[in-house]
Amino acid sequence: MEYTHLGRTGLTVSRICLGTMNFGPVTGREDSYAIMDHAHDRGINFFDTANVYGWGENKGLTETILGEWFAQGGGRRERTVLATKLYGDMGDWPNDGKLSALNIRRACDASLRRMQTDYIDLYQMHHIDRATPWDEIWEAMEYLKMQGKILYVGSSNFAGWHLAQGQEAANRRGVLGLVSEQSIYNLVERTVELEVLPAAQAYGIGVIPWSPLHGGLLGGILKKQAAGDVQRSGSGRAADTLEQHRGAIEQWEAFCDERGEAPGDVALAWLLHQPAVTAPIVGPRTMGQFDSALRALEVSLDEAALGRLDEIFPGPGGTAPEAYAW
Repeated sequence: MEYTHLGRTGLTVSRICLGTMNFGPVTGREDSYAIMDHAHDRGINFFDTANVYGWGENKGLTETILGEWFAQGGGRRERTVLATKLYGDMGDWPNDGKLSALNIRRACDASLRRMQTDYIDLYQMHHIDRATPWDEIWEAMEYLKMQGKILYVGSSNFAGWHLAQGQEAANRRGVLGLVSEQSIYNLVERTVELEVLPAAQAYGIGVIPWSPLHGGLLGGILKKQAAGDVQRSGSGRAADTLEQHRGAIEQWEAFCDERGEAPGDVALAWLLHQPAVTAPIVGPRTMGQFDSALRALEVSLDEAALGRLDEIFPGPGGTAPEAYAW
């Protein structure tokens, strides 16, 4: 396994982050436990979850499954850099969501109970809360740090100017501030290259891409459809965008065939070649999917290959403002 530091911190994390969103709603408890054990066996120490995972009436289920796994002992908690998120409503009552100081403290305590741990390594804001002042957010996060309940603070789905705004507010308070940003980022969806990635690099914020295969679109969807495997391609982000990108996807799968590599492996490898990226999130439903994703660490892309991928998926044209101005 390859490791790197999370942003400008001294925290060491694996170059692949295990996403747990499927644990509970799709993947049963025993299979979830097995995947997490296997992740440790393969050297992955970075796990990501969120308080809302489990969804609907089962919000919190995924964190509960992690807690049950940690409770088995054997160094499971100690060997895991644990990241979770807050923002989404966990109930129907006022202050059951968003980023008020009240909800930050309550949500953290609830996550700690579900996950049967006394601290969270990386506490992430799942979305920007435009109604809550940054001083209130940082005061609440600082209090959690003083209590030893969280170690680092990250964001998710922030715009570049949100990163700058949040970090400058932290700088004024003399605190560490944001150390990571979790954004959708893949060969199809490259909008973050305009301003999010440059802001993250300027402030030393590690980027953790979610949906690295764009919901399965980059995972060999055309071949799977031809073989009658439509479980992932029949709905969601992949189905919504396939026709829009069909020409590029045809070229993409041909490119991967020429290299003799699985499309999903190449898509992850491309992210690992991007300088702002700390670790893409891999959210397996099965052990087989997980093992397949780990092969991305063995895929090397030279300048010619990276150039060809830029031709197939050109992205926004670089960083702002040059991408749209002189």
